[in-house]
Amino acid sequence: MSSPTSRTPVIDMAKGLACIAIVWHHLAFYGPMSDIAEPLAPDFMAWLYDYGRMAVQVFLVLGGYLAAASLAPLGVARFDFAGHVIAKRFVRLVVPYAVALLLTVVVAALVRPWMDHGSVPDEPTLSQLLANALLLQDIVGESALSAGVWYVAIDFQLFVLSVLVWATVRAVPGARRHAALLAQSAIVAGMAASLWVLNRMPELDMWAVYFFGSYGLGMLAFWAVRAPRAHGWVVLMLALGGIALAIDHRGRILVALATALCLVAALRTEGVRSWRGVEPLVRLGQMSYSVFLVHFAVCLLVNAVVSHLWPDSPVPNALGMLLAFVLSLAAGRQLYLRVERHVPSWTTALRWQLGLVGAGMLVAMSSHWA
Repeated sequence: MSSPTSRTPVIDMAKGLACIAIVWHHLAFYGPMSDIAEPLAPDFMAWLYDYGRMAVQVFLVLGGYLAAASLAPLGVARFDFAGHVIAKRFVRLVVPYAVALLLTVVVAALVRPWMDHGSVPDEPTLSQLLANALLLQDIVGESALSAGVWYVAIDFQLFVLSVLVWATVRAVPGARRHAALLAQSAIVAGMAASLWVLNRMPELDMWAVYFFGSYGLGMLAFWAVRAPRAHGWVVLMLALGGIALAIDHRGRILVALATALCLVAALRTEGVRSWRGVEPLVRLGQMSYSVFLVHFAVCLLVNAVVSHLWPDSPVPNALGMLLAFVLSLAAGRQLYLRVERHVPSWTTALRWQLGLVGAGMLVAMSSHWA
């Protein structure tokens, strides 16, 4: 999500690069265009398929960095009411999310009759629609309506968990004097539990605790950037990440640790911090959430058309992948300009959630009538 605290060009550029990686990962992962084009660049396709998803770790670290910047820049809660902050975050996330899912449901219904491929979502059910609208799909065992939407649910969980930690510490009698130390210690303890134990349990990957280590590295990176001297924070990050990698070497944790350390190095350097960045990447970073949300619907539609017209031709399908990427950026920009950048209300959120559920049920019923 965009926010005033994210208007650092370096952060926006990192978001933009991570967004590009995620879109291309999904283009490689969800065929059939990638299946047909694969002989043209098999190694590159394999890399996108296997490693493109690592860019999620960049978003997790940046999410933690921005959460610390907005919620507790000095280590202690700067908000008054936890419920208000959580509700505001939910509404900001869910309005563009619901718009994008509604589009995906419609596109899937359009292509389902003439594209028999595993990447096409099945007809939605009422329980599936409700679970997705409330960001509960993985928790209650329902299928996601679109690729990557699990991350939106995890991002919200991580935000809520962070808010509750700071709010709980503030509520402890007599804790005001040492509130920052207590809150930061609680976060470090949670990171250690996540990095060393919980992140090694795949059955927990629908819960925030699985990802809290990477998110927490972003928080530590923010406090390191703000600190008069970053040495202590950097040593702590290296210790937490190094022990995690020694216990179980995971590429995703290595990427998260490297991202956090690079953030500290970059944003403590005056020349980098004041750099205005590469403008196209900065703009992409600012609208990366919208691109992330809408790209699957666009890719699904382009996949259906191109693979139908050229079912066995690698070059047209490779060009189709490029077209899908460009159109995803264009669609994401429209979603950003028309929906995401506007401050939504609960009424707007409820209207779009109901629209998603209603449209999904109409799609399901119309297929039976046909």
